[in-house]
Amino acid sequence: MRRIVPSMFLREWIHHPAAVGAVWPSSGRLARRMAACVPRCGDGLVVELGAGTGAVTQALLEHGIAAERLVVVERSPHFVRHLRRKFPSVTVLHGDARRLTELVPPRARVDAIVSSLPLRSLPQADARTIVAQWGQVLRLGGCAVQFTYDLRNRLHYEPSGLRQCSTHLVWANVPPARVFTLEACS
Repeated sequence: MRRIVPSMFLREWIHHPAAVGAVWPSSGRLARRMAACVPRCGDGLVVELGAGTGAVTQALLEHGIAAERLVVVERSPHFVRHLRRKFPSVTVLHGDARRLTELVPPRARVDAIVSSLPLRSLPQADARTIVAQWGQVLRLGGCAVQFTYDLRNRLHYEPSGLRQCSTHLVWANVPPARVFTLEACS
């Protein structure tokens, strides 16, 4: 399975480079850093956007997020099939993050959003639509975790109703990445 994952990721990147946004899957260190930003306690959903081959999904489960709390949203049908096989107890939705408010069950409590979406390579209107929905679905005090390959300590989009509460550099990733954690404050 380990050898299949990079080739599947590379194939998706070749066919849909803007949607995948990277030529290689996230490293275990980046995935664990992102998962560490999500509180283990809580009974609300943890929604993962753009799971790809499942590195962050695996890290979230290993971090202690119960499979029944985890909802994965992935746009690529190839990745969806892979994720459903690899994580049969996790809810994996074939959908688009631009429609997040329609994908999350009505009145669901969302404790965290963990995003591996390539927001900087998406059209600006799409990225803004995605980020705006985070504030709509997150409970007050919930968190959003996003990584970027831009190592500067600033967000490209200023999400309404969310404030940055931490940032971490992960050098042991190809390429190095910055992880932002945001808190829903309104």
